[in-house]
Amino acid sequence: MQAISFSESIVMDATLPRAWQALAMATLAFAANFSVWILYAVLAINIQRELNLSGVELGLLLSAPMLSGAILRIPVGILCEYMGARTLWIWQMLITIPALLFLPFVDSYIGFIGIGLWIGLSGVSFTLGVRYVTDWFARSQQGLALGIFGAGNAGAAISFVLLPLFVIWFDWPWTGPLYALGLTLMLLVFIIFAPKTPSYIPRFTPPWREQLRPLKDPRVWRFSLYYYFVFGSFLALIMWLPHYYMQAYQLEFEQAMAFTLFFVTTSSMVRALGGWLADRYGGQLVNWSVFWVCLVCLFFLSYPPTTMTIHGIDRDVIINIEINVWVFTALMFVIGIAQGLGRASVFKVIHNHYPKQMGSVGGIVAAIGGLGGFTLPILFGLSQDMLGISSAAFMVLYAVLAVCMTVMFLALRAERYRRELARAQAQNFFEDE
Repeated sequence: MQAISFSESIVMDATLPRAWQALAMATLAFAANFSVWILYAVLAINIQRELNLSGVELGLLLSAPMLSGAILRIPVGILCEYMGARTLWIWQMLITIPALLFLPFVDSYIGFIGIGLWIGLSGVSFTLGVRYVTDWFARSQQGLALGIFGAGNAGAAISFVLLPLFVIWFDWPWTGPLYALGLTLMLLVFIIFAPKTPSYIPRFTPPWREQLRPLKDPRVWRFSLYYYFVFGSFLALIMWLPHYYMQAYQLEFEQAMAFTLFFVTTSSMVRALGGWLADRYGGQLVNWSVFWVCLVCLFFLSYPPTTMTIHGIDRDVIINIEINVWVFTALMFVIGIAQGLGRASVFKVIHNHYPKQMGSVGGIVAAIGGLGGFTLPILFGLSQDMLGISSAAFMVLYAVLAVCMTVMFLALRAERYRRELARAQAQNFFEDE
C-alpha cells in the first residue's frame, strides 16, 4: 500500500464522511445514465423487427449511442479540470432528457440513429464520475473507490429488468418518456445530495495544451487498448448478447434478456473487488491474469457448431461438437467476471501514472474503451454476414485480445529490460567509486 503524505491525510480525514456520500451519489447517477446509454440493447430487437434490419444495420444502430458517448469523453474530460465535474454532470443529464422524450415520434432508421447519437451523451457520465470521485479519496484508496463507482455498470440491469415489462405494458417507443422521468428524478436527487468538492482540495488546472500532452505518451495508448477490450467488449456484448441468444439458441425475448442480465450484473458487481485487488497486488498483474482467463474462454466460444464424420470399418461415426446454452452462459459468466476485474484495474494503473490528469487522461482512455462499444458491434454484424457463423463475434474478440496480450507482453519485457539496465548501471557506478 502506498504512503499518503501528511497534507493529503489531513484533507482526506476532513472530507471522509462526505467522500462516501459523494461516491454513493456518483455511483447512483452513473447507474442511471448507464441504463439510458444501453437503452438500444433492449429496444433494438423491436426496431429490427419493425424495420427488417440486416446484421450490419443492427450493428450500426446498436453502436450509435456508443459513438457519441465515446468521442465526447475527451473534451468533457478536459472541461472537468476547469468547470468542475459536478456542474458538467448536471448539464449532461439536462441535455439528455429531451432525446428520450422524442423517441416515440421516430419512425425511420435514420431517425433512430440520430436519437441514438443524442442518447449517447449519457455515456460521458463515466468520465464525469471518475473526475468527481478521485478528488475525494487518497491515492491508496483510488482502486477501491473507482471500483465501487464503476459498479454503476450494473445500471444496465435496470434496462434489462424494466424495459421488457414496459414493452408489455406500453407500446415500446413510450419507454423513452418513462426513462426521461427516471433520469429527471435522478437529476434532482443528485443536485440535492451530491456534495460540492471542498475548496481546500487542491485543483490542478494547467492550460488545455498541457492536458493533451499525455497523448504523446505511448503508455496512454497501451492503457486505452487494454480498456478497449475490458470495457469496449463488455459494452458490445451487452448490445449483442440478446440478439445472439435468440439467433443461436432460439430463445424467447424474455429468456434472452434474463441471460444477458445475469452477465451484466455479475460483471458489474465484481468491479469493486477488481479495484481492491489492484490496490493490493498491482493493476498490471490483475490485467495480465484477466487477459489469460478471457483468452481461454474465447477460444471455446469462437468454435462454431461442427459435425464430423469418421468413416469406420462397418459404419460411419458422426460426432457433433457444439456448446449448449448452459456451457455458453458459464463461459460468458467467467468472461464477465474477468472483464469486471480488468475495468477497475486499468483505471488504478492510470491513476498511478497520471494522478493530476485523471480528467484528460481518464477521458482519453474511457473514450477509446467506449469506441469499442461502437466498432465491435459493427464488426460482429459484418463478420456474421460475411462468414454466416453466429460465433464469428467471438472470433473478432479473440483477435482483439491477442493484440492486447502481445502489446502487454512487449511492454512488460521492455520495462524489465529497463530495470535490469538501471540496476547494472547503478552497480557499475558504485564499483567505480
